[in-house]
This record gives sequence, structure tokens and C-alpha cells, in this order.
Amino acid sequence: MTDTKGKVVAVNGNMVSVEFDGRVSLNEVGYVKVDGKSLKGEVIRIRGNTAQMQIYEMTNGISTDCTVEFTGDLLSVEVGPGLLGQVYDGLQNPLPLLAEHSGYFLERGVYLPALDAEKKWEFTPTAKEGAKVCAGDAVGTVPEGPFTHKIQVPYGFLGTYTIKKLAKAGSYKIHDTIATLVDEKGKSHDICMSFKWPVKRAVNCYAERLMPKEPMVTKVRLIDTFFPVAKGGTYCIPGPFGAGKTVLQHTTSRNADVDIVIIAACGERAGEVVETLTEFPELKDPRTGRSLMERTIIICNTSSMPVASREASCYTGVTLAEYYRQMGLHVLLLADSTSRWAQAMREMSGRLEEIPGEEAFPAYLESTIASFYERAGIVKLRDGETGSVTIGGTVSPAGGNFEEPVTQATLKVVGAFHGLSRERSDARRYPSIDPLDSWSKYHSVIKADLVEYARSLYRRGAEVNSMMKVVGEEGTSLDDFITYLKSEFLDAVYMQQDSFDETEGASSIERQKYVFRKVIEILGSTFAITEKDEARTFFNQLRQNFIDMNYKVFQSAEFKAAEKNLDKTLKDHGTELGEEAKALLKDGE
Repeated sequence: MTDTKGKVVAVNGNMVSVEFDGRVSLNEVGYVKVDGKSLKGEVIRIRGNTAQMQIYEMTNGISTDCTVEFTGDLLSVEVGPGLLGQVYDGLQNPLPLLAEHSGYFLERGVYLPALDAEKKWEFTPTAKEGAKVCAGDAVGTVPEGPFTHKIQVPYGFLGTYTIKKLAKAGSYKIHDTIATLVDEKGKSHDICMSFKWPVKRAVNCYAERLMPKEPMVTKVRLIDTFFPVAKGGTYCIPGPFGAGKTVLQHTTSRNADVDIVIIAACGERAGEVVETLTEFPELKDPRTGRSLMERTIIICNTSSMPVASREASCYTGVTLAEYYRQMGLHVLLLADSTSRWAQAMREMSGRLEEIPGEEAFPAYLESTIASFYERAGIVKLRDGETGSVTIGGTVSPAGGNFEEPVTQATLKVVGAFHGLSRERSDARRYPSIDPLDSWSKYHSVIKADLVEYARSLYRRGAEVNSMMKVVGEEGTSLDDFITYLKSEFLDAVYMQQDSFDETEGASSIERQKYVFRKVIEILGSTFAITEKDEARTFFNQLRQNFIDMNYKVFQSAEFKAAEKNLDKTLKDHGTELGEEAKALLKDGE
């Protein structure tokens, strides 16, 4: 604690106004003393000698005679070995330990260490005494789950340091001194395996920031082929309640081509978070065959918890992601849902009596959302390795209205938009990403010309479908009806995917490329069909043959047999590949 003391002069919900004497910084952490407890808060505005603090607890009992102590530290998280597999709240309190301490109902003013101070780790030095190091450079490693955890020079160390003393290989606790560094003025600094870093300050201890180009493979065909996400990129998943956001996140977490997954549940309903907590330990990691939790961190701040800590949970998640990025790892951060975070901002803005913007959200909503997504990126580290943080945020607009401020502010800064459709989810077409409204700025794993050919046919089929709702099937020409059937075929066999089947739920890039060429061959062909009933029967049979193939292990004997049945169905109906499709397929070889 610092010498600065304060006194509460006003209370407005979870915001208190404090008169102080001394020095106070923006985002500094302070504690309000009430009923023998210390309630944690953060300074969010300073006016003269009065500071407004948002309290991360229920403010019952706080009155104008309560005192406040300031720590001099910004809101920070502790980073070091032992983070993987943990479940934290927005302030990085380990929830399992809190449950042991408090039971079913969390107590106010109880804050526990984020990392186990008694556990020993096998340290191996990688630097040498006398070497020059900077912030973010590794001095040694410890094994953590399936990864090699780099012990780094704290990010707040400015300038160049010389390693005066380095611990030998052996077992150490996280707070044991493992190195002594000497700065340019000759002053010594002891460092251990862990250190703290402010959550609202981006980590920039890298050599170069790169353009996201390499696809982040999710094994979801609709995403990888049509609306891809790049490693180090950003994307958002807006959609109404019940449209499948949570299942899509679970599928992405399990199959995404990343090293570590961090889930920040900022304001989600407790039921969904409980589902995540109970299911994730049971999910099998396709890479190792062990529990997915071994490379996952979950940060829970449900809608039943104090509103103010929703913001902290998002920043806690992205700070932990940046920490592992500094080790040359690829990290995926899933924030669910940023709408609840924005609602918390709106509430605090109202208590601060700021001028409201659209729908009473604060005027700085766009810049705040942008600053969060801008912390994603792929970087080249000083040791030559490459690491990335990919951020995917879900948005829960009321009534599925994508025109509301949070969705629009998010669309301005992300690189891909996966808009979920109520109509598709009601029709049980999952994932319910709308193929017409969604978009991506990143490169697909499949040649762009082939993807655009399929999308244009799907658009034409959707137009025919809209026309048929007015004039009926009898008022539609055979060619238009076949175009409609082709678009429905594309939707059923490629865009839709069964997330609960081990084979169909995870489609590799090799399989996607092979199967998509087969789809293009069908979309670009003409058939010896003279009646609509014949066309409907043919495409139903074709669809079933293709779906049978999707559920078989790629290139297995069963897969080949299903493919043979598919080819026979096509041959029986005089299939002839069109010139445009033939040229596209030849160019894509």
C-alpha cells in the first residue's frame, strides 16, 4: 500500500467517489474498508482530489465514513508457470480454490493467489551468465503440460540488462530467485519465474509485427472454405440467442490449429458457463488424446457476478494470450460475449454522468472495442520465432438486430464476420452462419475462383427460392429449379456439418480440398433430366450419397465405396461437366 489515503464521499451502485490526499493514477487499484473486509476497486476517473472507483464486489454497506487504501499498482495479472488448465474469475482468482474457501456462495473481499506458490518446477537455464537480455527474452524454461514454458525477463524492464547470476538446473518455486540482472546504471534486480503485468497495457516485446496471412484451420468447412480466419486475425460471431454460438465455440476450441485456447466468459449466463466448465475437461484433445483443459484457460465472469469485472475478464484473457504469444505459441482467445461487456460500459458511463451516445452506450464504445481487438496479431520475436493471438468475439444483439451499436462497432475492426441466422438455426442447419451475409478479408484454404463460383451459384439459388415463394414451383423453369436444387445440395453436403460426429465434425484441409472439387464438378455439370420430379429425386439421392461419404474416414475403403456410389448416380443421369467448371478445376490443379 502507498501513503495515499482516501475517504468515500458518495456511492452510486458499484461506483464510489473517493476524496484522497496524495498521488493517485488512472487504473490504479484501491481497497475500500467495510465491515472488516477490503473490497477491490479500480480508479476510472480523476477530477482534482476526487477519484471515481468501480468496485469489483457488491457495494452493500459502503458509506461515507469508509476509508480507502491505494496500492500504487495498476490492475494486473500474475503470469508464470501454472496458468494452463486453470479456471479464474475476471480478477484472476482461481475459482476452484475460492469454492473450497467459501463454499457455494462467494464471499466479498476474498482474493487468492493466481498461481500455486508451493509447487516446484523443473527449471533449465537457456541463457548464460554475462549475456545481454531485454524485456521478454527467455533466461530458462520449465515444462508445462505439452509445452515448454519460457521464463522471461519481466516486460516492465526497460533497456538492456546483463545476467550477473543464473540459477542452475533444478526444482524451484515460482517466487524463488532464478536470475540476478544488472541494468545499465549498475543496479541489480532479482527476477523469479512469475511477475505481474497491467491488463490494459499491450505487450510489445517483439521485433516485428507481421500481416496475418496463414489460415487458422478450424476444420469447420463453412469457415475454412468460405469465411476463413487467419492466425493473428480477428473475427466476430454475432447472432440471436439459441443460434449455436456456444457449440461453434466448443468445436473451434477443440479443432482449431492453435496451441492454446483461452475462453473469457464476460457476462454470459451462468448456465452456459457451467456447461463449458463441465464439458471441457471431458473433451478429448485431437492432438494428444488427453483432456482439452491441459492447453486451455477459462476466465469466468457470469451475468450473476458484479458487472464491473466483465471488462476486467476480457483484458485478463488477452493479457494471458499475449504472454503465451511471447513464447512463440499460437493462441486463440474466445470472448463470449462482448455485448455484456458493452452493457457494463454503458452502466458505468451512466453512473459517471457522461454524455450518452447511440442507445445510451458511451461515445467511446467504438474506440474501446477497437483497442481490444487491436491486441490480436502475429509477431516475430527477437529470437526469430513467430507467435500469434487470434481473437474471436461473440456478440449477442437483442432480437438478432445486427444494426445495433455493439455489432456495428465490432464489424469496423474485425477481419471476418460470421453472422448467425435465426432462420438457419430454426431449420436445424448448423453451423447457422449465414452464407449470404457473412464475409471475410482473409485468404481461404481453397482457390478463390472456386469459392466464388460456388458462392455465386448459391446466391442464384437463393434468388430462385425467393421467387418460388411467390410464383410457386410450377411458375419456375426447369433450369432455375435445377439451380435451386444445386444450391440446396451445396448447403446440405458442404455448408452444414455435424459437430457431434468425430469424423464429420472435423474436416481436414486435405479432405476439404478433395471434397470441394467433387462439389464443384456437380455444381458445374448438366444432367439428362427432363422433369422437376426427376430432378428432385436425383438430387435427393445425390445428397444422400454425398452425406454418406462425409461420415466415412477420409480415403478409407468405406469412403471409396461411398464415392463410387456417388459416381454411379452421376453417370446414370448423363452428367456432363460444363466448360466454365472444367476451366476452373483445371486451373486449380
